[in-house]
Amino acid sequence: MSTYSPEKMINNHDLGFLSGLGETLHVWGERWRQRRELSHWTERDLHDVGLSWSDVVREAEKPFWQA
Repeated sequence: MSTYSPEKMINNHDLGFLSGLGETLHVWGERWRQRRELSHWTERDLHDVGLSWSDVVREAEKPFWQA
């Protein structure tokens, strides 16, 4: 499961509207994919990274646009 750090999400270049929109859509898609993947982890996987099922439910219920 990949993650985004604040450094990856900040782009100091002048993007223009379409490039900025494309970046936003990419981030939203990654959030959706990561949350879906997380919901398929086993109890052991979750334990290994220090998460519980309640953490997974809380994260999975977030809309894709919410960090």
